[in-house]
Amino acid sequence: PVVDLAFSGITPYGYFLISACKGAGQHLSRLSGQRYGKPMLRQGDTGDWIGTFLGHKGAVWGATLNKDATKAATAAADFTAKVWDAVSGDELMTLAHKHIVKTVDFTQDSNYLLTGGQDKLLRIYDLNKPEAEPKEISGHTSGIKKALWCSEDKQILSADDKTVRLWDHATMTEVKSLNFNMSVSSMEYIPEGEILVITYGRSIAFHSAVSLDPIKSFEAPATINSASLHPEKEFLVAGGEDFKLYKYDYNSGEELESYKGHFGPIHCVRFSPDGELYASGSEDGTLRLWQTVVGKTYGLWKCVLPEEDSGELAKPKIGFPETTEEELEEIASENSDCIYSSTPDVKA
Repeated sequence: PVVDLAFSGITPYGYFLISACKGAGQHLSRLSGQRYGKPMLRQGDTGDWIGTFLGHKGAVWGATLNKDATKAATAAADFTAKVWDAVSGDELMTLAHKHIVKTVDFTQDSNYLLTGGQDKLLRIYDLNKPEAEPKEISGHTSGIKKALWCSEDKQILSADDKTVRLWDHATMTEVKSLNFNMSVSSMEYIPEGEILVITYGRSIAFHSAVSLDPIKSFEAPATINSASLHPEKEFLVAGGEDFKLYKYDYNSGEELESYKGHFGPIHCVRFSPDGELYASGSEDGTLRLWQTVVGKTYGLWKCVLPEEDSGELAKPKIGFPETTEEELEEIASENSDCIYSSTPDVKA
């Protein structure tokens, strides 16, 4: 199962995508060799596999890249967070914790790493001083699911089971909190406009990341596990327990489209930094890329205009027949390479 994914910023070499997976159950591990989660790095616009980060001895629950995709960080069930060289794939450091680690996030300058997990503590590591003890922030009353830097790294947003909290980095104190009547399933921070996207139950809620004041909220037809806002704030995508991806107009709240391509619950969904596609990860073990606006030549999608031999307006044909997504299988093999389905519509 693919439980987390994240994009880098746009670099001179394009943008990149990292995914985290739980690994196979014990009964499958003997057959597949995939008992432990193996985070993978891919080219963001095509999904081409670049490499797999090997070293964790348990499920990997969280993964992230720094802005320029030179470093990666992962959070795992082996009570560690790890920092990696995302160019060579080498492990740079292992940060020991006292319980399962669920979330990791770099500051914009990549000098500090924020972690959170089952021991209810936020930790801030100075990556230039790996031997130094981390700063710790206590206050959560249950395991931390997500922790993110915000407001140019001056503040921290964190979510446990039913609470979202805003912290001041300088004073290490709580500024404000939001309480929910059901479990918070995901959280996304949008720096442009300081918007916080929170999902719980069937709700997708938007709050100010500065004040935590509500902006708006949408209700989906099913329980939602993850949602992402388009960089231009035109669209919102969300996925959850009914295997479907929903696309909404952010301004009106109108449901524009829904797609059923996955064969299991969707755990995570994120827009690419240029907004041209979004990626989804599922319990079914696949990571899929979906075009935001169908009909463009972009990445592996090819838009072919047939010759106009009649007076009629030529209609564009999409390179992937009858589907708007491209599937990437997470293969449990020695090299963890990826397969592209030559006819993705068969599996859609």
